[in-house]
Amino acid sequence: MSQANPKLNWCIARLGSDLNWWVQEISDEIHWDVDGLGIVDPRQVSYIIDLLEPLQEYHLDPQLFENAFFGFAIGREVEDGKVRLARTKSSLLEAEEPLFALPDVIDEEKGPYADFIDHVTRLRVRLLNDLIDFSQKLTVEELEEEIREQQNSDLLEGRATHFFQEITSILEYVPEGYELEADEEPKTSSEEDAVEEGFSDLTDEDETIEEDDTMKWDEDSDDEEKSEDKPSES
Repeated sequence: MSQANPKLNWCIARLGSDLNWWVQEISDEIHWDVDGLGIVDPRQVSYIIDLLEPLQEYHLDPQLFENAFFGFAIGREVEDGKVRLARTKSSLLEAEEPLFALPDVIDEEKGPYADFIDHVTRLRVRLLNDLIDFSQKLTVEELEEEIREQQNSDLLEGRATHFFQEITSILEYVPEGYELEADEEPKTSSEEDAVEEGFSDLTDEDETIEEDDTMKWDEDSDDEEKSEDKPSES
C-alpha cells in the first residue's frame, strides 16, 4: 500500500502529445513540482504488472511495487484531454477499478519509487543472465548506464522522460545484439483488454467517462444524438 500523504488528495492530469499523461495541478504543491511530472495511466499500470510477472521466480517483492506509487481513481473530466483524479488507498494489484499511479518521488534518491527501480533492475539483470549466454555476465551498472544515456538524450532534446518509459526500458531491456525467444516475452493483450472494458463502466453522478484509442474522455452525447435522429412531430 502506498504510504500516507494527507495533503495529496487530488490532481489534474492532461494527455500529452506523446499520448502519456502528465500532472498539471496537484493538491500538495509544497512537496510536488508538476513541471515534467508524469503519471502512469491504467493501461500502462496493467502492462507494467504483466512485465513484472517473469520476475516472480526471482523473488519479486510485490510490496515494493505497491509502496512505489500513489493510486488515483478517475473522478471527472475537466475539459478535453484533462481529467481530475482522486486519491485512493486501493491496492494497484487488487483494485477492481482502473487506477492511475503516481510514483512516490518526494525523495528521488532514497524513496519508495527509487527502491522499486533498484529492485526490478537487479532482478531483470538476473533474468537476462539466466536466459542469455553472455561471454561475460551482464551487470546492474551496465543496464543503469544505458538507461541514463537514454534519459540524458531525452533531456538534451528537451523531453522529459515519462515514468512509464523509465520502468518499461528496464523491464524490457535486452542488450544490443541479443534477443529473447518469443515465449519468454510477457503476454499483455488480455490484461489490456480487461482494463479497456473497465473504462466503459466508469461513471459519476452527471456524466459517463469513456475511453477511446488515445485515452481521451468525452462527455456522453448519446442522448443528444438520439433526440436528433427522432422525426419531428407534425
